[in-house]
Amino acid sequence: MRHKKTEVLVVDDDRSLLKFIRVNLQARGFEVLTARDGAEALSLLANGAMPGLIILDLMMPGVDGSEVCRQVRAVSEVPIIVLSAIDDEERKVEALDIGADDYLTKPFGLQELLARVRAVLRRVASSQEANAAEPPFRHGNVEADFASRRLWVDGEEIHLTPLEFDLLRVLTRHADKVLTHDMLLALVWGDAYRGSNQYLHIYIGRLRQKLANARGIEIVNYPGVGYLLQRTDS
Repeated sequence: MRHKKTEVLVVDDDRSLLKFIRVNLQARGFEVLTARDGAEALSLLANGAMPGLIILDLMMPGVDGSEVCRQVRAVSEVPIIVLSAIDDEERKVEALDIGADDYLTKPFGLQELLARVRAVLRRVASSQEANAAEPPFRHGNVEADFASRRLWVDGEEIHLTPLEFDLLRVLTRHADKVLTHDMLLALVWGDAYRGSNQYLHIYIGRLRQKLANARGIEIVNYPGVGYLLQRTDS
C-alpha cells in the first residue's frame, strides 16, 4: 500500500537502523526526512519541516526522544511512534503520557513497523472525518465541538490532544452505554490494538483529569469490562 506525499521524520542515533527505516519507507511511497539526534530533529521542525508522522527513538544522547516528544506536543498534533530498546511497562506509560501515539520495542520486524505506521495514519485520517461529521455535545457545563476540536468546561477552553478528542467523541456518541475495552480500542485506535489496555487506561486517566471540573458527566469504570460516559443531573 503506497501513501503518496506522506512525509515521515525518522529520528534515531543508530545510523544503520535509520537507513533501514528510510529505505523501506521510501520503497513504499513515503517521503522521508532523517535526524540523528533530538537537537537535529527539533532544528528541522523549527525550520519549517511539517511531517505527517514522526518515528522517534527515545534513548539518544543530548536531547532525548522524551524531550523531543514534549516539545513537539506543545505546538503540534503530528502523530508520533516512539522506539525503545527497553520493553518496560513503566517506560511505555511514560511515553504515551507525554503524547506519543504508539510504542514499538526494539528489535522489531519490518512488517510490524509498517503495520504500526499504517494504523496510525489510518486513525488520523478517519478521526478527522469522524470529528468533522460529529454534532456538538452539550451537557451540564460541558460543551464539545468536535468539528473544530474545541472543548469548554464551565466556559473555560480545555486543550485536548487528537487522541483524547477521539476518545471523548466515542464516549459521548455512546453516552450512558458501557463500551468494552476492546470496543473502545478498536473504535479509537483501530482493530489492531484490541487487548492493548495500557493505551486506554492512560488516555481515560488523562481525560478524567481534564474533565475534573465537569458537572453533569462522569466517566465510569466497570472493572474488567470497560467504561461509560454517564450523564447525570448537573
